[in-house]
Amino acid sequence: MRHEPRRDSRGILDPGRLRRRVHLRRRLPAPALRPWVEHYWLIDWDLTDPFDQRIVPHPAVNVVFRAQGGEAEQGEVAGVGTGLFTVTLRDAGRVTGVQFRPGGFRPFWRRPVAELTGRRLTLAAGPPPAGTAPAGPFAAGPVCPGTDAQRCRRLDDLLTAWQPVPDPLTAEAIALVEEIRADRSVLRVDDFARRHGISARRLQRLFLDHVGVGPKWVIRRYRLQEAIEQAAAGPLDWSRVAADLGYADQAHLVREFTAVTGVSPAAYARSLAAPRGG
Repeated sequence: MRHEPRRDSRGILDPGRLRRRVHLRRRLPAPALRPWVEHYWLIDWDLTDPFDQRIVPHPAVNVVFRAQGGEAEQGEVAGVGTGLFTVTLRDAGRVTGVQFRPGGFRPFWRRPVAELTGRRLTLAAGPPPAGTAPAGPFAAGPVCPGTDAQRCRRLDDLLTAWQPVPDPLTAEAIALVEEIRADRSVLRVDDFARRHGISARRLQRLFLDHVGVGPKWVIRRYRLQEAIEQAAAGPLDWSRVAADLGYADQAHLVREFTAVTGVSPAAYARSLAAPRGG
């Protein structure tokens, strides 16, 4: 188990620009929550003009508490986002968020996670709206105010009060997704299922129930995030990148990259190389 949060910027388009405009950091949850929670993420900003940030989402559920411009804090459960996510930050504000491990929200939600895919549900005073979890401490006040340590303790208290129940299927799903993320040789669902001695059909059911999207989508999303990272590294042979990441050819990579991010790989690379003021 990791003893510090991941430091990569996967999924964040133009991460350098983001870090110039806002203060972003990640923190680990309490040890008892780490089997299910990837990390907490905290952002604070004080802007003179609005700032748009684009994210290519991970196959993960997030619980997010956000306040900006003097507005009351709002909480929500964000299911796996299948398209590009854009958020506009303005004035002064902060976000306190939980990124669950892919598959890790199932013990808190206690229902098929596919029900949340592509949805953002308001989190009122209490637990996720599954109808079965016990009331949590969110009713006692907002999560955001205070130091980083205080905000993280509030999240620890909130998630602990939801009383997640360990489940071997959850552990299996989490391990399989982590293997897909880490192993670039995982390119086909059938091959991956055979590697683990299970049927592709069972793998599909497991992923929809625990992750919220199918294994093919997870493979494609992680490989696309790799392509985005590589685009930031400078001039590339995109035909070789496409072959390495399991695309049929360069055209398929370019189409998927453009469909998700809104720009071609070459245009994205040029935008990162262009001089900018802030």
